Parts: sequence; C-alpha cells; structure tokens
Amino acid sequence: MARDVKSPWATGPGEILRHGLDLLQRDSDVNRRLAMISIDNAVELMIKTYRGLPRRITGLEISRKAYDEFAQSFPKLLDALETDAADKINGIDLGEIEWDHRLRNELYHQGNGLTVERDKVEVYAERSNLLFENLFGFRLVEPEDDRTKLLGDFMAAWIDFERVLAPLQSGTMRPRAPLDLIRRLRADAVVSDSELAEIEAIRRVRNEVIHGVADHKTALTRSMIERLRAFIKLIQERLGADNGEEV
Repeated sequence: MARDVKSPWATGPGEILRHGLDLLQRDSDVNRRLAMISIDNAVELMIKTYRGLPRRITGLEISRKAYDEFAQSFPKLLDALETDAADKINGIDLGEIEWDHRLRNELYHQGNGLTVERDKVEVYAERSNLLFENLFGFRLVEPEDDRTKLLGDFMAAWIDFERVLAPLQSGTMRPRAPLDLIRRLRADAVVSDSELAEIEAIRRVRNEVIHGVADHKTALTRSMIERLRAFIKLIQERLGADNGEEV
C-alpha cells in the first residue's frame, strides 16, 4: 500500500518508483524489464534529488560545479552519496546498486533480447524502497505480498544490524566492510564463536538473496529475522556495557 509523499522534492522519484513496482505486479518478461529500468531510473533521480537539496535540509554544502560533475555519472553519484551521506546508506551496499544499474543498462540497450528473473527485480525494488526511506524519511510503498513483505522485513532488519555495528568503526581511517565488523565482534569478545557462526550464516543467506543466487521466497524465514533482531539487541547491550553505559 502506498503512502502519501510527505516532501514535495520526493514526488518525482516516488512516482517513478511506484510505476516500476506497479509494472512488477503485472508480471511478464516485458514488464519485468521495464520495471527494472523504471526502478533504476528512480534510484538515480532520488540520489540526484537528495544531493541537490538545500543545505538547510541535508546539512550538506554542495557547489553547483560539484553537483554538475557527479550528476553526469551514475558511479560518481554513488561515490558522492558514500562520501557525504554515509549515514543514509547503512545496510545498503552501493556496489550491489551499481551491479543492478549495469544489468539495467544491458536490458535497456539490448531490448527484447534479454529477460530478467523476477526475484532480481524484487530485490532491487526493495533495496530502492529502503534507500528512498533513508533519504526522504518515510517508506513509499509497503509490500502487499507476504513473501515480498518478508524480504522487506529482512532487509530492514539487516540495515538495523549494520547500524548497531557503527561504533566498531571508531578510530578507523576508512569505513570497514560489514564482514570485517562482524568478525571484529568476535575479536573484541562481544559475541561467542557459536554466535559469530550464526551471524555469518545469516549474512551468507543475505548475500545469496541479494546476488540472485537464492530465491528469497524459499531462502528467508520469519525465524531468521527474529534471530537477527535478537542479535541486534544482544550486541547493543554488550557494546553499551563495554562502554560503561546503562543497558
């Protein structure tokens, strides 16, 4: 179910993303290709829109020249978002979005010669929906299908999981990859060997789903999401205790 757009600047990206999601609901080879292209267009526009907002809204000071430079290239758009708004991409791998964008380009330029699996479009759609929420402060579309809702809930939980790892970035010169932070949990005795193994197993499933190796309809379960949520709470409590905070 769609929600009303709450900010005027979110209207354009929101309409294009809704169009892509609507195409996906009317499943066919043609509609999946068009949905992938539309969703990718929405991602590009939402990043351009967010990066072009006034400083009073985003807190970012961006010159017109700088904006024009990164707005002409999708990879440069992602680089700019990663550099200036890292807090907006927690749990969203920009490398995966760039991979989706390349797939979109193949579909666009080769036309009817290619098809795309529905699960790949669904994953990109959900990733785009989460990015929209991060950038504009509200979720545009709530999944109607139970299995798609499960995918959305899992990806949202993974974003929260990466956010709880943020304190482990302290003191590093460059942002560390989620896998490095997960393994640091064990090195710092925040989790046990068995807990680390379980977290890494969930991460592997996440990667298989995101990369299209596994179908999210069969790979994800409600209990997996509940377990991930339990780890979020556990790590919050243990990191808080290590810092001398009340938990």
